[in-house]
Amino acid sequence: MASSCLASPAGAALCRPRRPRCRVACSAADAVEKSTEPAWFSGGAKNAGRLACGVLAAWAMASTSNPVIAASQRLPPLSTEPNRCERAFVGNTIGQANGVYDKPLDLRFCDYTNEKTNLKGKSLAAALMSDAKFDGADMSEVVMSKAYAVGASFKGTDFTNAVIDRVNFEKADLTGAIFKNTVLSGSTFDDAKMEDVVFEDTIIGYIDLQKLCTNTSISADSRLELGCR
Repeated sequence: MASSCLASPAGAALCRPRRPRCRVACSAADAVEKSTEPAWFSGGAKNAGRLACGVLAAWAMASTSNPVIAASQRLPPLSTEPNRCERAFVGNTIGQANGVYDKPLDLRFCDYTNEKTNLKGKSLAAALMSDAKFDGADMSEVVMSKAYAVGASFKGTDFTNAVIDRVNFEKADLTGAIFKNTVLSGSTFDDAKMEDVVFEDTIIGYIDLQKLCTNTSISADSRLELGCR
């Protein structure tokens, strides 16, 4: 279904599908170009648009020099730290958007099934999450920047109000995951299972949306929410 679009003060496309509730916002290239505004896009909405587009454009630019880890890239050996899985409950306390850390946040093969308390609002920047289980977990308001989640399971995981930036979800199981009001920028979903995923009010870049819509496992209702053609 086609989206209705407008231009933000930063020059980035802000699109809202007519029936769907998915917001398409800001590419780095668009951010430097000139544009016009519709008459009704003013006041508080205008300022909010500037802020949202500036942030998303910065993320998009950063992703050019800091790409998502490829599935074929060699990963460090599995951490032998006895309590490495519990470190997720503290998160990454040093860096966020650029994935800076004092030591790797290695959550590979950890099981957080139905974890409803300890992951909410944490920063999991640059976390190694492949083959971990987050089924039914409350991961609302988390910050996941440059995380590696290849083959991980997020069935029914709640990502409401989260920032999912440059995450590799290749071959992950996201069946029934909830991306409500979630910033979803620069992430990859190659061969991911995405049946019944909720994309209500999701904020996503136009190019990212085009790539996401190529995933054939996304259900018809979710495709309408996204505005996939």
